Amino acid sequence: MASDGIKVIAKNRKAHHDYFIEETYEAGIVLTGTEVKSIRLGKVNLKDSYADVKQGEVYLHNMHISPYEKGNIFNSEPMRDRKLLLNRREINKLIGYIQQKGYSLIPLQIYLTRGLVKVQLAAAKGKKLYDKRHDEAKRDAQRNMDRVFREHQKV
Repeated sequence: MASDGIKVIAKNRKAHHDYFIEETYEAGIVLTGTEVKSIRLGKVNLKDSYADVKQGEVYLHNMHISPYEKGNIFNSEPMRDRKLLLNRREINKLIGYIQQKGYSLIPLQIYLTRGLVKVQLAAAKGKKLYDKRHDEAKRDAQRNMDRVFREHQKV
């Protein structure tokens, strides 16, 4: 995604480890001016953040945006809930997902595109411990096969 004028600011690295990603959405986010400046500097953390639908609107919770150093009284609360901008059809699909047992809305990454801050939001189902172990075993097996293949190519 780094081409097309998109600059990824922050990623939720544990998302693919902890969840099965079903569907992704691009959402705008309502921010203050000092929050945008802080995000441009990369002072944002998506760890443990999630989205929820309240009264037909989607809000992002637990996303930490550090206060802008050069900001003054205009700096806002770092952990405040932030509204996400999606169209009605997308919100209705998200409501359908979260009404199913085991589904959550999690942000995968925050990025800049054409000067706007966007959030990639995913409808995801939580993985069980055995799913995580299976994925790890599969990754290890692939890594071993690649290593053997590279060694074979050298000879």
